Amino acid sequence: MAKILVVDDEEDLEILFRQKYRQKIRSGEYEMLFALNGQQALDILKDHGDVDMILSDINMPVMDGLTLLSNTKEKNPLLKTIIISAYGDMENIRKAMNLGAFDFVTKPVDFQDLEITMEKTLGYINQLKSTLQALRENNILKMYVDETVLNFMGGKEIETALMENNTIEATVAFIDLVGFTKISENEDPNTVVGLLNEFFDLMVKEIIEEKGSVDKFIGDAVMAVFQGPDHLSRAVNACIAIRDKMDAIPEYSEASHFKPQVSIGINSGEMVSGNIGSKSLKRLDYTVVGDTVNVASRLQNAASGSQILVLDRCAQALGDGFKVNEVGELKLKNKSNPVKVFEVIS
Repeated sequence: MAKILVVDDEEDLEILFRQKYRQKIRSGEYEMLFALNGQQALDILKDHGDVDMILSDINMPVMDGLTLLSNTKEKNPLLKTIIISAYGDMENIRKAMNLGAFDFVTKPVDFQDLEITMEKTLGYINQLKSTLQALRENNILKMYVDETVLNFMGGKEIETALMENNTIEATVAFIDLVGFTKISENEDPNTVVGLLNEFFDLMVKEIIEEKGSVDKFIGDAVMAVFQGPDHLSRAVNACIAIRDKMDAIPEYSEASHFKPQVSIGINSGEMVSGNIGSKSLKRLDYTVVGDTVNVASRLQNAASGSQILVLDRCAQALGDGFKVNEVGELKLKNKSNPVKVFEVIS
């Protein structure tokens, strides 16, 4: 339904409009409100913030149509006004258009022509609303979906590309908040979620700073992927920054004795990138999978608080720019042979 406000000091105009548009009013296409001057119109708009369009005369007592136009333009840019006036000279038309009028119709009114103008205006308003709605939805979507996924959706024929997978060379990092479950025993859920979001925000900023992407949040852990040049060193830099900033945060409370720390596992190599999930459920996760990813997860599980673990080949690939210490050989789940592990110090 389009809500239309008619502003004119001719009192019998309401009867005329209701008669001319009675079919659209009865069918629910139009809802019409009426005011005798600009001030009355502003008062009505306070109670009816969903008015789509104003049809306004110019010459009225108390407040004229051009003053009304300037007021409504400032308060609601989506609200469009069609000026209906016997003063059809160029000066008034220019004034109205400069103040933001969408169109101009002269009296005596040709109601067939006016209806065409109204439908054109309402079509434009609906386009604006659809665009704003799409922008809002897109901004909300960005809060839940990684930019990599959005780029994927916009860059290909999505229907045919959904099941396409690529083998990539990248680095994956698992970053877990150590002992965060302790705090949920002593704090209310809103506090727990708020605190977790603060810690995640800290982590994400460092990941983005090193041009990584957040693959997913897993409970109280973050999975991040780094691609492109120097992906291993950028991943390690991000994780060192996260560890150091988390270590600098004091104990949260005496009741929980929770001291923010992270355990981190990093691995680099070949992995499969693509959509994983159920077509029947229509739920897919754009992620990376493979042995490289599994090892990074196992390394994180083996790491203690404030510890960053990598395989020996990753430690060698980092070179002299990073300080590492050998931890020794570890037996990782689903690995037949022990692997040599190093801890990244700085």
